[in-house]
Amino acid sequence: MNLDRLSGPALSLFRMVIGLLFLCHGLASVFGLFGGIPRTGEALPVGQWPGWWAGLIQVLCGALVMVGLATRPAALVASGSMAYAYFVVHQPDGLLPLRNGGELAALFCWSFALIMVLGAGPWALDTVLRRRRGQVTRPAVTERNSVPA
Repeated sequence: MNLDRLSGPALSLFRMVIGLLFLCHGLASVFGLFGGIPRTGEALPVGQWPGWWAGLIQVLCGALVMVGLATRPAALVASGSMAYAYFVVHQPDGLLPLRNGGELAALFCWSFALIMVLGAGPWALDTVLRRRRGQVTRPAVTERNSVPA
């Protein structure tokens, strides 16, 4: 079985799941959904820096990445916000993510960096819009640019 043909759908599914998880995290922070933020179980006060604004980025970028619209710019902003969260909020409590509680920030940061580099995949609104405009899309991962096993 040629697994290369699964790379596009796998990338799309990865993007959708990461976007959905980020969106849910933001909805908990901004609107108090899903039990709210962990410490209080409530939404953050509107406009509170940096938490409420981070939640807003999570809602907007999570939704955009999930549906695959403006995927690369949204992933760039999401990745940067998680890098900020890691270095400003978590890293002062210790260098390693396991010690400072920054595993989720690090995972989101690198996941969005990967999405930014590889693109949305074939199952994305970006792809549909590109096809409607008559632009040719190329696969995110091809044999010539993939890493040999």
